[in-house]
Amino acid sequence: MKEQLAKHLKGGEAFQPIDHFLEEIPFEKLGIRPNRLPYSFYELFYHIAFAQKDILNFIVSDQYKTPQWPEDYWPKNQTPKNENEWKQLVFDYTKNRQKLMDIVQNENDLSKSVKKGEKQTIFRELLLVLEHTAYHTGQLAIILRLLNVIPSN
Repeated sequence: MKEQLAKHLKGGEAFQPIDHFLEEIPFEKLGIRPNRLPYSFYELFYHIAFAQKDILNFIVSDQYKTPQWPEDYWPKNQTPKNENEWKQLVFDYTKNRQKLMDIVQNENDLSKSVKKGEKQTIFRELLLVLEHTAYHTGQLAIILRLLNVIPSN
């Protein structure tokens, strides 16, 4: 069960892994909002990365504080300031995903309650990351199709 859960965190079981889309998107197209969508690829990926980090912090931190919704979960800008900011966001996302995968592999009891939670379990929080990422990964695919980065078929 742990192996399967870790595999799903990385993606690619029922949907294309997010890493595939991160490799496909040219930096110049990160901030485009195609067809009047309310977000760009960058904004959506920032949201995915922030939510994942928030859930990781909720699981592991004794000093966890809930971020403000929706302000903290979405970037202030439509595009990253520069390529370094973009690369750092991708790096942080990957690092935090690995931390979640390490929890899956090293935690003896995933049904254990989260320290600062109200009966939420580690397993529940991991499922939230999976569900949230899968949902928005589909939106990233649509953006890439609208930007003609990947084929529409």
